[in-house]
Amino acid sequence: MPARAETTHDPRACDGALVRAFSFLGKRWNGVLLGTLSHGPAGFAELKRGLGISDSMLSDRLGELTRAGLVERVVDEGPPVAVSYRLTDNGGAIGPALQALGDWARDNLPAERCTGH
Repeated sequence: MPARAETTHDPRACDGALVRAFSFLGKRWNGVLLGTLSHGPAGFAELKRGLGISDSMLSDRLGELTRAGLVERVVDEGPPVAVSYRLTDNGGAIGPALQALGDWARDNLPAERCTGH
């Protein structure tokens, strides 16, 4: 039986998982919405006010996060009917990484004002 060739990993090679993570989280508002929802469920109007984001952009991002299984849309039949958004277990799992990124940014990047427009 021939010996198997040992496979080595080049540490400078592209890490597919990091590419996927930053492609998704780097999309405008995705990471910020996950970070915001890590503080608890919120309604559409509350998220819009807090982030200063347009209705259409917020709707698009919440839809994308929901389809990815990171955010759940919850309807309380009321009365009155109320809709809120909260992290799923998979969405909550990114909390420590987002916290670490925020800490790093506070220590290493110039401060910027949050703006959605």
